[in-house]
Parts: sequence; structure tokens; C-alpha cells
Amino acid sequence: MERHPIRVVVEDDLQRSRLTVFFRLILAIPHIIWFLIWSFGVFFVAIVSWFIVLFKARLPESLHGFFAKYVRYSTHLYAYLYLAANRYPGFVGEAGDYPVDVEIDGPVRQSRWKTLFRLLLALPALFLTSALTGAPGGGGGGGGGSWEEGGTGGADSEWYWSFGGEAGVVALAAIFGWFVCVALARMPLGYRDLVAYGLRYSAQTTGYMLFLTDRYPTADTRLPAATQPTPKKPIALEVTDDLRRSRVTVFFRLLLAIPHIIWLILWGILVFLAVVAGWFATLATGQLPDALHRFIGAYLRYGTHVAAFLYLIANPFPGFTGTPGTYPVDLRIAPRQRQNRWKTLFRVALAVPAQVLAFGLAGVAGLVAVF
Repeated sequence: MERHPIRVVVEDDLQRSRLTVFFRLILAIPHIIWFLIWSFGVFFVAIVSWFIVLFKARLPESLHGFFAKYVRYSTHLYAYLYLAANRYPGFVGEAGDYPVDVEIDGPVRQSRWKTLFRLLLALPALFLTSALTGAPGGGGGGGGGSWEEGGTGGADSEWYWSFGGEAGVVALAAIFGWFVCVALARMPLGYRDLVAYGLRYSAQTTGYMLFLTDRYPTADTRLPAATQPTPKKPIALEVTDDLRRSRVTVFFRLLLAIPHIIWLILWGILVFLAVVAGWFATLATGQLPDALHRFIGAYLRYGTHVAAFLYLIANPFPGFTGTPGTYPVDLRIAPRQRQNRWKTLFRVALAVPAQVLAFGLAGVAGLVAVF
């Protein structure tokens, strides 16, 4: 895998101070003010830089350093705001100065054609950044998305883009993480890694808009690399897809999926009844009956196959039975295990954060599928 010129490096230990977490937004006010002022300057410098790169095919060293510090600082700020890091950040965007940091390669020659159409080319990345962080170019630098649109990049729009837009998946993870950090003084690994992913993609998008590179942002979910071992889960996704697609089946993908959608709804009605019965059985015996485990597991696997087909994550037409090992995007479901009765009793309430994040991620997946 080729290394991207803009990379986020995470060296966070997940420990959080309850006091600073509780007052995190208030503590960040000086940074927010400074960020808005800096963004205002970046807007005008970026306009000049567009002409320079268009004619010289390279961003000057001084401007590259200016934009690099801005992208790095904004990532530090959002890492602090979104609880991806604990320490109070500095105000200058120094490299190697924060647990969630940005490595940026030096200036290189860039394509004039990519520079000429930079804003148009960046639209998919800006939309995806908005879905992840709630702000176009937001999580890794709110100033990157406005400068070429003429008259829309002032401080008011920066404030809206960076803090007033609809909440993205990263912001939702930070909100749920806030409660956990206040209670346990520790950020959940999954939430931290989700925030880091959004910050990395946003930093690359902002860097692309600010001519730090003409390399397009990468949506690779393996980046940044996890610093803590990820615990194994009873349900895991296995992907053996080769990325090849049939143009004909892609063009008619939604129509082809209609029989599966109907069958998924009908099967879902039976699964709802099975889940209700399974809840009582698990509450009484501490274990889901084997027949219900197989039935619900097949439904989850089948739903994954259908979603993968619909969202273009895989190419073959899926079967209707949810049989394991029959599709390039599959679920590995561990055998049934004993379960905690207290967790079972409050399962619906406990599942709310996960359901909200799943809904947000489904929206991101749909956006990616459209592009």
C-alpha cells in the first residue's frame, strides 16, 4: 500500500481526566477563537496559492509550511474536542507535539489539471468528510473547503462548517465517549479509533484543498494503524472481494436487489418474534437457545450479504439463505455463549449508542456507494 503524503499518527493511551473532559468545550474556547482567526487568513492565502500552483506546479516551501501547521493544529484541536486525546494542545501546530499528530511530506510537483479542477474533484471527499465529522473539511481544518467558492469563506461560514453543521459519526462517537470518560476516566478504544479515522480523512481532504498534495484522500479503514490490540469479537466481518464489478449489474443494482429487500423484510418479521422469545429465554437460562442462535445468525449474515450487494461492496448476486462462506463479504459468528442476565435485561437501553452509530455509519456507506 503506497504511503499517503498526509498521515495521522496516534500515540494515545486512552486515559482521560474526568475534570478536563467535563469542561472540555469551555477549555477549548481560546483554541476555537484562534482557529477561526487562522482560518480567515488561510482563506485568502489559499486563493493566492491556487494561482501559484496553477502556474508553477508546486507550492512554495513557505506556504507549504504555513498550511501544514494549520492542518496539524486543527487536527490537534479536534482531537482534543472529540476526546481522541487528553492533553491540552499547543497553538502553533508543531509536529510531534501531540498524541494525535499529522505527518506531512514536503512540497512536490503537482498536476496543473488537478489544480485547475481541484474544487470539483474534491466534492466527493468533502461530502464524505461532512458525513464523518459533520463539517466539510471540518474535523481536520474547517478552512479548506470554502476558498474557491467566492465570498463564502469568512468567519461566519467557518463557524458554521466547523461547529454548527449537522453532527457526523465522529461527533456522535465523541458525545457517547464523553459520558464514558466522565464515568470511567477512559475513552473506549472503538470510539477513539473512529474519531482518529475521521480526523485522518478530514486532514487529507483539507491538505488536498490547500495544495499540500494532489494525492486524493484515502478512505482506507485500516488507517491510522491501531496502537492497542483490538479485542476479538464474537461477530466479525470477513472480506474476500477482488474489487471487480460488472457495469450492467451495477447500473441495475437497485432493481436487482428488490427481491432481496422484500425477502429481508418478511424474514425480519419472523426474526423480531424470535428475538422477543430469545430475550425471555436468555434472561431465564443465561443462554440463547441453539435453534434461535442459528436462525437469527443466518438472518444477520443474509442481511450483510444484501447490504454488501446493494452498497457495491461485492459483485455477485447473493443467495437467499444466509449460508456461511457463500459470499465475498461474510459474517463469522461464534457459537452461542453464556450471557450476562443483567446485560440481557437492559439490552435495548444499552444498545442505543451502538444503534445510533450504526445508523450514522450506514449513511456514510450509502454516500460512498453513490460515489
